[in-house]
Amino acid sequence: MKACESCAHRVEIGKNHNSMSVLRRAIGLFFVYAPIATLPFVFASAYMTYFHLWLVGAKNVKKFTDFLPDRDSHRYTMKNQITMEPTFGISASQFRLYWILNCTWYCPVSVALMEWHAYLVKLVENWWCPFGHSTKESYSNAKIDKSFWHIYPEDIVKLNPEDRDNPIWNEDTDKDTKK
Repeated sequence: MKACESCAHRVEIGKNHNSMSVLRRAIGLFFVYAPIATLPFVFASAYMTYFHLWLVGAKNVKKFTDFLPDRDSHRYTMKNQITMEPTFGISASQFRLYWILNCTWYCPVSVALMEWHAYLVKLVENWWCPFGHSTKESYSNAKIDKSFWHIYPEDIVKLNPEDRDNPIWNEDTDKDTKK
């Protein structure tokens, strides 16, 4: 059986981790958490994009909370959180609070924020610029009813047929909506 294309590429990290020096891993850990300082700016950017979409008339846009995992889906709580044996001195990995903050707040919120922001930017792109390119199919998680170019008859005729009839930004050509 042939593996899916998106599954074909796998990053190797676990095979190499233990061969890295403790100092190198500690510096790497710093770079995992340093982006916390940028989160307010990413939130601001995402909400500005969300507001832009609202101003141009968008309805049914997913909210940030739609990208967060349900709290009940987290396997561990403060009472049953597992920890790791430290690889050096007072490693944070031996404390439950570290894993709770890391795995139930920082990681899910960060991933949700980045996915929501990417979704919003794709919506903007599909609205203002419905022109195909080699990675445009990856924008299909941000489908819209019609692009800016599709709302004016004098402009829709200017589009290349593949751009005019793309179901990502033209619901009239979406196979799911046709009977």
